Amino acid sequence: MNPPQIRRRDTKRVTGPWPDCVHPVLQRVYASRGVQAPAEIEYRLQRLLPPDSMKSIDIAAGHLVGAIHRQESILVVGDYDCDGATATAVAVRGLRMLGASVVEYRVPSRFAHGYGLSPGLVELIDPVPQWLITVDNGIAAHAGVAAARARGMRVIVTDHHLPGTGPLPEAEAIVNPNQVGDEFPSKSLAGVGVMFYLLLAVRAIMRAQGAFMTHQQPDLAELLDLVALGTVADMVPLDFNNRVLVEAGLRRIRTGRAAPGIRALIEISGRRAECLRSADLGFAVAPRVNAAGRLQDMSLGITCLLSKDIECAHEHAQILERINQERRALQSSMQAEAEDMVAAVGDNGATGVVLFDPDWHLGVIGLVASRVKERLHRPVVALARSTDGSGCLNGSARSIPGFHIRDALAELDACHPGLLRRFGGHAMAAGLVVHSDDLARFSASFDAIVCQRIDTASLQPVLWTDGELAEGECELDLARQLRWAGPWGQGFPEPLFDNVFERQAWRVMAERHLRLDLRDPRDGTRLQAVIFNAYAGTPPPSRMRVAYTLDIDTWQGHEKPRLLLQQMTAI
Repeated sequence: MNPPQIRRRDTKRVTGPWPDCVHPVLQRVYASRGVQAPAEIEYRLQRLLPPDSMKSIDIAAGHLVGAIHRQESILVVGDYDCDGATATAVAVRGLRMLGASVVEYRVPSRFAHGYGLSPGLVELIDPVPQWLITVDNGIAAHAGVAAARARGMRVIVTDHHLPGTGPLPEAEAIVNPNQVGDEFPSKSLAGVGVMFYLLLAVRAIMRAQGAFMTHQQPDLAELLDLVALGTVADMVPLDFNNRVLVEAGLRRIRTGRAAPGIRALIEISGRRAECLRSADLGFAVAPRVNAAGRLQDMSLGITCLLSKDIECAHEHAQILERINQERRALQSSMQAEAEDMVAAVGDNGATGVVLFDPDWHLGVIGLVASRVKERLHRPVVALARSTDGSGCLNGSARSIPGFHIRDALAELDACHPGLLRRFGGHAMAAGLVVHSDDLARFSASFDAIVCQRIDTASLQPVLWTDGELAEGECELDLARQLRWAGPWGQGFPEPLFDNVFERQAWRVMAERHLRLDLRDPRDGTRLQAVIFNAYAGTPPPSRMRVAYTLDIDTWQGHEKPRLLLQQMTAI
C-alpha cells in the first residue's frame, strides 16, 4: 500500500470575534471544522436540541408514562457492543429513576442469537414482561417484534441504524432519527443518545402532568457519563449536539461524579479521571466493555456499568480486564494470519477484500477487518463460522471514506437475491451473513461491486492536516488549549499538523516504537517526539516531513510540549 498523502485542510477565514485568550492556531482549527464563533463551542446542556421533533417520540414516551403509572413490567433488550451496553444501562437506570418498579434487561449472545431482537431470543424471555424496549437495535427486527407481540409483549423500538427500504416492524412506536419522515436535525445520535432522548421526553410528559409537584424531578444528567462513553465508542460523527452530550459526560467524569462502573474502568485502564479526554473513552474504556460482548456475554459489561458501589465495580472491571487481555492476544494472532493471506496474494489482490479462516473467532473479526482496512485502504470483509450449526458465515465489513458499505451490500443483494442471508449497518461498517457454500461467489461479487462503485482516487489514503505550525508555536500553552478544546472525535478530528524537521537523535522503545530528538531547521528549536509501531530495523530519516499532534509530556509534575507523530516521510 502507498503511504498516505499529506494534504492540508482548506483554510477557512476566521470571522470571530474570538477572545484574545483563544490561540490563533486554535481559531484556525475551529474554522476549518465549520466553527466560526465562540457561541458554537459553548457546550451547555441548555443548547441540546429538544426531543419534540423526533418522530413518534411523543407516542413512545406516552406509552412509557402509562406503564410507569400502572407499574407495568419493562424489559430492555440491548446489543452486545459498547453503545448497546451503555444504552441498556441508561434505559434501566433512567426508567427506575422515573419511577418504573420492574425494569430488567436482556442482551442477545453474539454466538447463540446473533444481532438484535430475534425470535430465538424472544422465545427464551421468562417471565414475559408487559413492555419490551429495544436499544441500539430493532429497526430491522420484523420477525423479533412479531414474535414478542405474539407472546403478549408491547414493543417500543429505539435505534439509530439506517432502516431498509421496506416497511418498518409493527411496534407500538419506533424512535429513530434516521427513519423516513423524522425531522430531528441531528441524524448522528448513537443508540445510547436515542434512549437518553426518550427519557427526556418521558420526564417532560410526567412534569406536565404534575408528577413532580411533591418531590424533585430526577436529574437525568446523572446518565451523561454513560451517554458520552457509548457515543464515542460507536464512532458516530461528533456534530454539535453529540459534542454537547460528550462534553457534559466528560465534565461529570472529571469532577468525580461518574458512575462507579465507569470510574473503575478508568482506573483499571491506567487513566486519570480528572484528565480524561474523549480519546481515552474510545481507546481505553470502551474496548474493555466491548471485550465482554466479543468473547463472552455483554451482561458482564452491563453489570459493571450498573454497579452501585465502587468495590463491586472494581470486581467487575477486573473481570473485563482479563477478558480484554484475552481479546488482545486473540486479535494479534488473527491479524497476523490475515496479513499473511494478504501478502500471499500480493499486488493481484482484490479491491474489495474478503478474508476467512475456519478457526477465526466470531467476536474478533470486526477488529481484524478494521486493521486490514487501515493497512490496505480497501473495503474489507472478515468472516468466521457461525456457532449455530447453520453452516453460515458471519461477516464484519469495514470501509474507507467515499465508499458506503451498507449501500454496496444492498446493491449486491439486489443483484444476487439470496446470496446474503442478512445484512445491515452504516456507511463505514456493516454486518452480514452468507452460507459457507456461497463464499467464493460472495467474494467475487463483493469485489465486483466495489470495483464498479468505488472512485479509484479514494484508494489513495490521505492524511489531512491543519498545515504547519509557525516558528515558536510548538509551545506548551497551545498544547494545553488543543488538548482541552474538544471533544475531538469522528467528524470533528483532533488537530493534526505537518512540518519539516531534522532528526538529531533516536532510540527504540519496546522493539517497535521510536523516541526522536527533532530540530526545527527554521530557528533551531529542539523538540521531543514519539512514533508508535514504526520501527522496521532501519534508522529514521535524517530530514523528514512529519504529521503530528502537539501533545504534552508530563514527568514528575513538570510539563513540556511533545510531538506524537502519525507519519514521517524522508525529504
